[in-house]
Amino acid sequence: MAKYILKRIGLSIVTLIVLTTIVFILVRLMPGDPFSSDKMTPEIRANMEAYYGLDKSLPEQYITYMNNLLHGDLGYSMKYVNQSVNRIIADAFPYSADLGIRALIFAVCFGVTLGVIASLNRGKKLDAVCILIAILGTSIPDFIMGSLLQYFFGIKWGLLPVAQYTSVAHTILPSIAVGFYTLAMVSRLMRASMLEVVTSDYTKTAKAKGLSKWRITVKHQIRNAIMPVVTVLGPLVASVLTGTFVIEALFAIPGLGKHYVQSISNNDYTLVLGMTIFFGAFLILMNLIVDILYGIIDPRIRLSGKGK
Repeated sequence: MAKYILKRIGLSIVTLIVLTTIVFILVRLMPGDPFSSDKMTPEIRANMEAYYGLDKSLPEQYITYMNNLLHGDLGYSMKYVNQSVNRIIADAFPYSADLGIRALIFAVCFGVTLGVIASLNRGKKLDAVCILIAILGTSIPDFIMGSLLQYFFGIKWGLLPVAQYTSVAHTILPSIAVGFYTLAMVSRLMRASMLEVVTSDYTKTAKAKGLSKWRITVKHQIRNAIMPVVTVLGPLVASVLTGTFVIEALFAIPGLGKHYVQSISNNDYTLVLGMTIFFGAFLILMNLIVDILYGIIDPRIRLSGKGK
């Protein structure tokens, strides 16, 4: 297990280096530049380029950036005056992380529950309702879902606030908007997986032993059926983080999504690169945790460097 984890960490580092290199080059190929302005004189532009090292060759810029990255320095934003990328991420990430965690908890808990209910009531009305919810979740874009939630629960019925992120009540609508698509995916996956395990040999053996239906469902069926859900948790995290970009703008949440979108439109090289590296490292970590959880949930799986 330890050898496997070390191997995955090594591969993760290589992946992060490749990601950094590719994004570094692509950012430099973006049309326009961060200092394009009618008020920008040639002298000021030259000073700004020298300050950020843009007057050097591309290989020199890359070596300097990688050296700073090894020391945890993501540089300074080219648009936000005297604001380091580290500070921007540190200030904005708690909002995005809080929203993402709430959305994931909502999606996984309700998605697994709906999937189990649908499978145990196959062909009945409850199954049809769960399938309908899954279809709606995968068909409606998150920004449409967010707008509908704002209109009905905020404007028409006045039950919940429609903007800002200052209390628990403010987190409900954006969390549902972000997590609804993931909920639909989890429920469909859980339903299909449950339908497979209900006819398995170990389920039949458990019934033959006279175990209660509740114990068979929880201990034998759900535990084995949830494996596919755990496997896709890594990509699900990526989906939730990507979805927060639009939802953060829609609900006026001061998270990473707002800065990421603005950094691209502003050609803010250091902020785009720094936030991409941050997201990449975060997702790599999530995938590593998912692999470890996969082995914990199913003891039959032996994660070892030799086996991989």
